[in-house]
Amino acid sequence: MKRASFSNRDLIQRLGFSLLTLVALVTVLPILAVVMYIITEGAPAMSWEFLTAMPRDGMRAGGILPAIVGTFYLTLGTAIFSVPLGIAAAIYLSEYARENWLTRIIRIAIINLAGIPSVVYGLFGMGLFVIFLKFGTSILAASLTLSIMTLPVIISASEEALRAVPQAFRTVSISLGGTRWQTIRRIVLPQALPGILTGVILGLERAAGETAPILFTGAAFFLPRLPGSPLDATMALPYHLFVISTQVPEMPFQIQYGTALVLIAFVLGMNIIATVIRSRARAKRQW
Repeated sequence: MKRASFSNRDLIQRLGFSLLTLVALVTVLPILAVVMYIITEGAPAMSWEFLTAMPRDGMRAGGILPAIVGTFYLTLGTAIFSVPLGIAAAIYLSEYARENWLTRIIRIAIINLAGIPSVVYGLFGMGLFVIFLKFGTSILAASLTLSIMTLPVIISASEEALRAVPQAFRTVSISLGGTRWQTIRRIVLPQALPGILTGVILGLERAAGETAPILFTGAAFFLPRLPGSPLDATMALPYHLFVISTQVPEMPFQIQYGTALVLIAFVLGMNIIATVIRSRARAKRQW
């Protein structure tokens, strides 16, 4: 009877693993197929001129340098505004705030804000930053809008990462004479760094690939020059791809897929950098 019971458990376990593997393949294979198709169609457009030249002939020729630089500026601006504020908010909620009805409401609000459509953030940013604060259609206005959009993701992921650090680490540090801030800065934050990086990259990747928020606040239709200040408008890869795919007639497909390939490479590069940093941080982690 015991052998039969173990045999049945082993069979159920194998069936479960097989089902999970099948589900994973069904999920991953279509994504890989889409990426491979974009690489196949966009690779012929890759050239030094395409990556470093200004667009010309109504964006049907030339390169996409202003869009690449603009995407970099917007992502950098988003990181400058959202990452310190998001991590600080997560530290307060995890380490300082008391568990009561107010903090529960704040957490629910953060989760709800993460699910708001990006076009709503775009309209909010246009009303607040472009019109009310008179930043105009600019990199600054777009970066602030994208920062507000990414804050819920960064706060939620960072708070979970901080809460995952064992409480014993805090107890030992305080018992040895460390203050609460010293414990957070020297013990908790280094141990939570991999999880915090995950949330930061997820938020910045969303910001780098969004079209609706920058459409209202900072993106230009055709701007064959590089921005000179944070108050200038800029081209960006997501909006540029939308424009050349829907608004420009007789646009060569190679340029469309080439632009999509550059955007994927931009996001993938961010992932690779974050993965390297996260791997090194996990190797130093003590639990």
